[in-house]
Amino acid sequence: MRGRDNSIPGFFVFEGICKSTTFAIQNNNIKIIKAIKQMSENKRGYLSTGNQKKVTTHRLREMKQQGEKISMLTAYDYSMALAIDQAGMDVILVGDSASNVMAGNSTTLPMTVDQMIYHGKSVMNGVKRAMVVIDMPFGSYQGNPYDAVANAVKIMKETQADCLKLEGGKEILESVGALLNAGIPVMGHLGLMPQSINKYGTYAVRAEEKEEAEKLMEDARLLQEAGCCSIVLEKIPAALAGKVTAELTIPIIGIGAGPHVDGQVLVMHDMLGLNKGFSPRFLRRYANLFDEITSAVQQYIHDVKSSDFPSAEESY
Repeated sequence: MRGRDNSIPGFFVFEGICKSTTFAIQNNNIKIIKAIKQMSENKRGYLSTGNQKKVTTHRLREMKQQGEKISMLTAYDYSMALAIDQAGMDVILVGDSASNVMAGNSTTLPMTVDQMIYHGKSVMNGVKRAMVVIDMPFGSYQGNPYDAVANAVKIMKETQADCLKLEGGKEILESVGALLNAGIPVMGHLGLMPQSINKYGTYAVRAEEKEEAEKLMEDARLLQEAGCCSIVLEKIPAALAGKVTAELTIPIIGIGAGPHVDGQVLVMHDMLGLNKGFSPRFLRRYANLFDEITSAVQQYIHDVKSSDFPSAEESY
């Protein structure tokens, strides 16, 4: 899940700071949790009632029925997943957008099943409450339902995640059905589907034309009938997203799909300002960690070169 032309893999810088500067860790962790809490305020599922139960597919349906918005954010590693979960996020997506923000690729296509498992296991180690969804990467489910089930079972067994997300509608129904028959919850993804970027040739808004909008509506119905627990709608007109949300009984989560959906999802690096190369209209930044990290690193360099660090109190 991600539509972009370029990215800055700022997280590697962030990891370096976490290993080098105790102050930076404490300061930024507080800001990260505050930013995530602000995003998910009044959207905390069981947490809003003081109940710490695990968020599940059943809970998401309850939230839709009760009119409670669903908060969803990406994570790719233990430390960030821990902070995001403790902030009260309902759903954490281990997105194939790791290809962009973790590896610096321009598309999500290079991600492999083993890479998604690595990130998924790391995230699961830090999560107690949020429902964890993992993207099935490009090529792991589109070929045939047998390969789809084999790859899905591998991901679920090795990560112990809660759900898998697949991009597509009618074209992948066999794979969706096969996963559901195997007892694996499936979250759909329609609208702008980044794994199909080479077919589109652009990251422009999808389903603006009548024919494509009608197909999206039909695909959403088919995914619900197949048994999907929810659907992500990416970068489509708000009115169309609202129509899908009103007609379907399963939760609809939007990214660039307007306010008339059951929940919202963003890429963590984007909403925390960890990269500056991606600023779509739908993005709201809740922090500016790239500049803060740069400043902290520069201060660390200065302290090392001036022999200010380590001090006597920081020595044994």
